[in-house]
Amino acid sequence: MDNGDWGQAMANPVTLNVGGHLYSTSISTLTRYPDSMLGVMFRGDFPTAKDSQGNYFIDRDGPLFRYILNFLRTAALTLPHGFKEIDLLKKEADFYQIEPLIHCLNDPKPLYSLDTFEEVVELSSTRKLSKYSNPVAVIITQLTITTKVHSLLEGISNYFTKWNKHMMDTRDFQVSFTFGPCDYHQEVSLRVHLMEYIAKQGFTIRMTRVHHMSERANENTVEHNWTFCRLARKTED
Repeated sequence: MDNGDWGQAMANPVTLNVGGHLYSTSISTLTRYPDSMLGVMFRGDFPTAKDSQGNYFIDRDGPLFRYILNFLRTAALTLPHGFKEIDLLKKEADFYQIEPLIHCLNDPKPLYSLDTFEEVVELSSTRKLSKYSNPVAVIITQLTITTKVHSLLEGISNYFTKWNKHMMDTRDFQVSFTFGPCDYHQEVSLRVHLMEYIAKQGFTIRMTRVHHMSERANENTVEHNWTFCRLARKTED
């Protein structure tokens, strides 16, 4: 392969199947550290395996390879706040023999400043449905915001007065709204506006969950939950 062909190969995307998770990148990224296992592998000095679709196959932890690949792209270690799989990531870095990454993971310096912490907002929508109606009828819907960020709860109470007639409860760390069978559709509108308002305060969605349960023989309850997070700086008492 001459220099021109090799340059084109370095730029062309390749797809890796890492433990069932597919990643697309370039050979130049994979060979950023020539002495690493990936560097040797994609220089052609190490045997490679391919799956049935022709993707390069590596039998390792698929989700954690995301952080391996991002390190190869940026030469910087960036992990989400509260990351709890450092020991597993160290094993992956050791397997791939990426020395700079191994050094970063063994550095005792904290990933985040000690004067920061994470603020959390929980938004839940609980909808009770009649099992005997066709189509399914909504019996009642409750929308609840739970957080220790007092300014956010105060802002919701002040700015969402349009829905005050539906406000069921306001107490420490929580504001709730209820909607009956005839006006449950307004809960959707309120939820959209609340999610936009929370996002404008600097929060981003960390996780969503859906839970189904039957409390009574003739009722189903469906609960949707959204968890929002943002970093904040600690203040002196």
